[in-house]
Amino acid sequence: MTGPAHPSLREIADRGIPFALIARDDTTVELLTGDVVDVDLLADIPLTDAAGTPREVLALVPFRQVRERGFECHDDGAPLRCLIVAERTALPRDEALAQLPAEPVALQDAGFDIADEEYAGIVRRVIADEIGRGEGANFVIRRDFTAGVSTDAATAALTWFRALLEHERGAYWTFAIVTPGHVAVGASPEAHVSARDGVVTMNPISGTFRHPAGGATAETLTEFLRSTKETEELFMVVDEELKMMSAVCSDGGRITGPHLKEMSRLTHTEYVLRGRSRLDPRDILRETMFAPTVTGSPMQNACTVITRHETTPRGYYSGVAALFTPRLTLAAGEATHDLDAPILIRTAYLQDGRLRVPVGATLVRHSDPYGEVGETHGKAAGVLGAIGAVPRDAVAEAAVVVPAPDGDVIDEDAPAPAPRRLADDPAIAELLASRNGRLAEFWLNPQGSDGPAPYAGRSALVVDAEDRFTTMLAHQLRHLGLDVRIAPWDEVTDAQIDDAELLVSGPGPGDPRDESSPRIRRMREVVARRRESGRPILAVCLSHQILADTFGVDLAPLDAPHQGLQKSVDVFGMPASIGFYNTFTARVPAGTTRAGEAEIAADASGDVYALRGPGFASVQGHLESILSRDGMTTLQRLVEQALAPVTA
Repeated sequence: MTGPAHPSLREIADRGIPFALIARDDTTVELLTGDVVDVDLLADIPLTDAAGTPREVLALVPFRQVRERGFECHDDGAPLRCLIVAERTALPRDEALAQLPAEPVALQDAGFDIADEEYAGIVRRVIADEIGRGEGANFVIRRDFTAGVSTDAATAALTWFRALLEHERGAYWTFAIVTPGHVAVGASPEAHVSARDGVVTMNPISGTFRHPAGGATAETLTEFLRSTKETEELFMVVDEELKMMSAVCSDGGRITGPHLKEMSRLTHTEYVLRGRSRLDPRDILRETMFAPTVTGSPMQNACTVITRHETTPRGYYSGVAALFTPRLTLAAGEATHDLDAPILIRTAYLQDGRLRVPVGATLVRHSDPYGEVGETHGKAAGVLGAIGAVPRDAVAEAAVVVPAPDGDVIDEDAPAPAPRRLADDPAIAELLASRNGRLAEFWLNPQGSDGPAPYAGRSALVVDAEDRFTTMLAHQLRHLGLDVRIAPWDEVTDAQIDDAELLVSGPGPGDPRDESSPRIRRMREVVARRRESGRPILAVCLSHQILADTFGVDLAPLDAPHQGLQKSVDVFGMPASIGFYNTFTARVPAGTTRAGEAEIAADASGDVYALRGPGFASVQGHLESILSRDGMTTLQRLVEQALAPVTA
């Protein structure tokens, strides 16, 4: 038999050739070889050669690239590493397995870098000091499983890749990337962002069900799916990724799902978001750095919180592996490359003889510290069990013995049939589908025109206070016909504030009373200046609280944060189901309906949900959220109020 024309995987490893192995389906392993180039910025990723000819590039994007968006991080200097593909080979899966080593890789001094009790303490502090003080809705804090490895790096990579192929299922990418001085091997469940034929797709995954010994069942999964904490966690990350979609897609994005992502030790819940974009794929990647499922929301403040509570840099954890593939056909104005970029999670890193498996838990207001400790153990075990570093669940992996038609027993060594997907269980499918009953149809349905836009020909300026909910809000305002621009709080000028036909003062994290914050001070100036002018203003969340303060309404922290909470409230005589992301509230004595010229909509406790008056309107909730079933209707009412002519 004639051997393959290309070198064997072992030969490639022995010769020190940079390479990547990628399995994106159950039949084929892609082998990429080429030269490595490190660059500074995403824009520097060399998608063309000196002659301008498009070429394929696999880029390892570290977490530190968030600096390109002006966000904070511990900067470890991890390179933005590009494998410029010189040769691509498609190997049948069985052929690849036959070439891969199977002897387990021994580990020394294995364990977490942060003890369980210490990590539980971090969880408590984040809930109290960050979520409890309005810094955001959820945050992901990591810890690392580390160990010494004496096996050479390339052999370890090939061994672990084989183990993941054999023992992990449900991964979006199973991969091994071996470059000088650095190895990454993983089975990522999550496609962060892809772009193909002008269609951008994001795949927010959240909620983690750790399989009990022996595997998951419909009964054990049902309890997880009914968990308020897990459901709200998923909704919050969908909201956060819709912010990104609204920034890069002309149609804002539409969600489908939810679905189950079933893996060997874990099951997750997920949605799929799709929209159309003509942006360069490197720009799409920059605008979507990085997934809220591994950072938190709002994104910019999440990076600040991570920097406060993680004492070491993240390296490539929560970054992406981005494969840029030249398009075979191009239409006018299209990007030259398609993009496929999974999140770098469930990944083992090997450098200088040390294994590192970073894992994180999503911390929300309902989080139990020890439950989050257990989640990190489960996520680490998903990788470590697959590669044989910790014991595997032998019961779950055992071959199924099925009676043969003639009464004999089928050979136990024969390949086991594919496990039945829990998502196929009718009760599970119904329980999943029922989640969408809580969501806004605006984001579930195609966003075509429903008729003449009520505010066609008019314009609005949205001031962003470091919460990209403003991109979703701007998209909804455009759906109403407004020509919308967004200006960051630290760039908006007084002239822009004065000249805007409708000024929308946006949401943001933090305490509205904190005048030591430059951002809060500037948002107070924006609201005050606009009110003094008498020109139309719509204030949202943080800005609603600031507006209320100008009428002498008290501001106070809530007893429990409303982060990702859906409530039905009365907005000036009309009930509305709205999503809330606030830790502070404007509050009046129960029964109060006015403050100066402002009419107040408040609940029985006095928490103020909306204000309206001549030339202004405000709302505490996020009408743009997927949790706001009545968001568009309420938004149109408030825009109408703000733009109504002011009579003497």
